[in-house]
Amino acid sequence: MVLTPSTMIALGTPASDFSLPDVVSKDTITLNTFADMKAFLLMFICSHCPFVKHIQKELSRIGRDYQKKNVGILAISSNDADAYPEDSSSGLKVMAQELGFTFSYCYDETQEVARAYQATCTPDFFLFDQHRTLVYRGQLDESRPGNDKPITGKDLRQALDSVLSGLPILAEQIASVGCNIKWKSSRER
Repeated sequence: MVLTPSTMIALGTPASDFSLPDVVSKDTITLNTFADMKAFLLMFICSHCPFVKHIQKELSRIGRDYQKKNVGILAISSNDADAYPEDSSSGLKVMAQELGFTFSYCYDETQEVARAYQATCTPDFFLFDQHRTLVYRGQLDESRPGNDKPITGKDLRQALDSVLSGLPILAEQIASVGCNIKWKSSRER
């Protein structure tokens, strides 16, 4: 496990389009799937990372809490499933079903979506406003495996609530940290 921080791309960056299959429904999910939503939350997660396992129940709660609040939520795993089989589509489907995810969960087999968003770690969070402009990229909260701080989702929830209320989001945003995305070897690209 390599502790990796989010790249913290520039606020104001536009969301990149994508087209990926949902691991549960098999529906194709695109950026346009969320066109009518006031906010769009994109989370890069996976099933094996201890940082994601630490917060996975809170991610499920956020899905339930915001599903009727005009927020589109999507989780994507971009890890190399050959090296990490639990991060394959079937492994992600089990995770989504066991945790009761109310949002789509997609597998980015080519890793092109992770590259487009400059995602570097799991978890990595990107929140876009109704114009699909990046307004938040940062941590869920201060909790990390082993630091004994409660898992509240405070930072991400404040950002979500601010977008929904039309209020400015805190300028100070703290990078998310976690396991690095497991990139395929360069000879496979």
